[in-house]
Amino acid sequence: MKTKPIAETVEFLRPFAEEVGVELVDAQWDMRTKSLTLYIDVEGGVDLNLCEKFHRRIDEPLDGFDPTFGEGYTLNCSSLGLDRPFRTARDFEKNLGNKIELHFYAPYEGRKLYEGVLTAFDEETVTVRTEKGEMKVPREKTSKICLCIEI
Repeated sequence: MKTKPIAETVEFLRPFAEEVGVELVDAQWDMRTKSLTLYIDVEGGVDLNLCEKFHRRIDEPLDGFDPTFGEGYTLNCSSLGLDRPFRTARDFEKNLGNKIELHFYAPYEGRKLYEGVLTAFDEETVTVRTEKGEMKVPREKTSKICLCIEI
């Protein structure tokens, strides 16, 4: 299946996302299932009603945009989930002061998982306050950084 570039599709959809009051944070084509999944976020969290509202708003304009050059596809709208990995500076900004998890490819200072409060970040490092004090970690060493979900 031939598709327009995902970045072009996302840029086309951004004004509709803003109109609905959501942030379009990611999009993926699955060529095996011929589906486009759009991941949205909003302060306070995403629910099924919000996914449906966004889906209904973009359905007709997206058909006109024709991202698959006339081929059929399935459109999905979803949340990335509470434990989604931080990918953008905005993800880190929104979580400053929150407890996060740092997962590592290999043990870092003896452990593959740390929990702490996100206090700072830049392109290369993440700083968290742990039970042992402030810890500055190279982002390249981490396999996943996400919100800590406490039950």
